[in-house]
Amino acid sequence: MDLTIGYAAALEQFHPTEVVEISALAEEHGFSGVMAADHFQPWTPSQGQAAFVWNVLSALGERTRGDLGPGVTAPTFRWHPAMVAQASATLAAMYPGRHWLGLGSGEALNEHVTAGYWPEAPERINRMFEAIEIIRKLFTASLAGKDAKHSGTFYKLESTRLWTMPEEAPPIYVATGGPVTARRAGKHADGLITVGAPLEKISGLFDKFASGAREVGRDPETMPKILQLHMSWAETDEEALANALDQWPNGGMKFPKADIRSPFDFAAMAKLVRPEDFEGRMVISADPDVHRAEIQKYVDLGFDRIYLHNVGRNQREWVEVFGRDVLPKLAR
Repeated sequence: MDLTIGYAAALEQFHPTEVVEISALAEEHGFSGVMAADHFQPWTPSQGQAAFVWNVLSALGERTRGDLGPGVTAPTFRWHPAMVAQASATLAAMYPGRHWLGLGSGEALNEHVTAGYWPEAPERINRMFEAIEIIRKLFTASLAGKDAKHSGTFYKLESTRLWTMPEEAPPIYVATGGPVTARRAGKHADGLITVGAPLEKISGLFDKFASGAREVGRDPETMPKILQLHMSWAETDEEALANALDQWPNGGMKFPKADIRSPFDFAAMAKLVRPEDFEGRMVISADPDVHRAEIQKYVDLGFDRIYLHNVGRNQREWVEVFGRDVLPKLAR
């Protein structure tokens, strides 16, 4: 698989019309494709936005030519899996060959808003894999002109089908940071999504993902490995650090965040974040070559697609600098 470097659009930080404009600019400067997460709330109030990802992806389909992925959405709490399947199938029908479906097990920040029970991580993961089963059933049956139904541990689906389908179902990629989920993803998904982390940890995820794929007779070498990489670049190191502390303090929080429900709680915790907390977690530098070297490490590890997120509001300057000084120097 060829290497592509895409743009990670932060719907938590930018108005949707600005996201579309910046994404189009990124494509003009050599970025390929857009990943955008499904957020109901921003991480912190200072980020200030949380647009509906499916609307934005549709607009991006009109303004850009690359791939389109909700990276990621949780098909498990705010959404019944059937609704995610319908949204995904429609986007794939509108923009053939461009859309992929990125799924995760959810975070309370977004999923608790419908006031349902928020379970422990093992149940959240089990829910996600049952949701994948339903989405696959709907995709497969609908392409065959048949109904699908489901009665499982967490979800029910009465006999129905998706009436608007692409010629080919979109691939399903699963987001994970843990080995057990990675192995299950290898068995049930078409590819893996993760975020920047120590290389030995990611190498372990790759191994588990590969073993899961082989268990069901699939070749892991043909299955995409996708990375979302947060970074902070600005014209000075001081500005890059200030952007990280103000706009992306969650990058310096060295603890699980899936159970935190409010942006205001995140903001309170952010007051405890110090510059040294970002070390080893996110590159903060004014030197494009420092960022290039970091990205290259992940390329060398075996990622096929990398979506870059510069955490500051200086998106246009960053897109131009990286399009000129970083992307052309990355090599498989």
